[in-house]
Amino acid sequence: MKLNKEFKEYTRDILENEDFKLLKNDSHHGTNRYDHCKRVSYLSFLISKIFKGNSERAIKAGLLHDYFHGTSSYLEHPSICALNAKEHFNITDEEAEIIKTHMYHYALVQKLNPFKGKEDKKNAKEYRPTSKEGVIVCVSDLLVSIFECGIFKVRYNACLYILFIINLMRY
Repeated sequence: MKLNKEFKEYTRDILENEDFKLLKNDSHHGTNRYDHCKRVSYLSFLISKIFKGNSERAIKAGLLHDYFHGTSSYLEHPSICALNAKEHFNITDEEAEIIKTHMYHYALVQKLNPFKGKEDKKNAKEYRPTSKEGVIVCVSDLLVSIFECGIFKVRYNACLYILFIINLMRY
């Protein structure tokens, strides 16, 4: 209970912000970006407690790591999100750096992908987290995304099976 209260204390201003609430309209991993950011933030908070990181930084950066509207590429959106977070929530430079590096896992996979040409590969070093909290948010984002995509696939497959059964019943 104490953890939930602490989490709510750090996130209240952001979660009640009208512009941030618009993320509920953006689909993301079979859910919406608002809920995704909340999940990443809460997991980052819990992991930061375990590894004695700066919980406030992890919470804010986790919550704002995908704070953009519309669409953007995987490796362009972290910079956009950091700018948006600085503009709307006056975050610290450390928190902005965490947001900018939350896609390190994706940059690393792209760099190691043998099917990508040199022009398609990005320098993974520029996306490497520079703090404990940066690593925590990066890992939290990856774990939450895997979970959300799994739920999405289950829902998608369930819908396909239902459609298949309905079509069988029609004949």
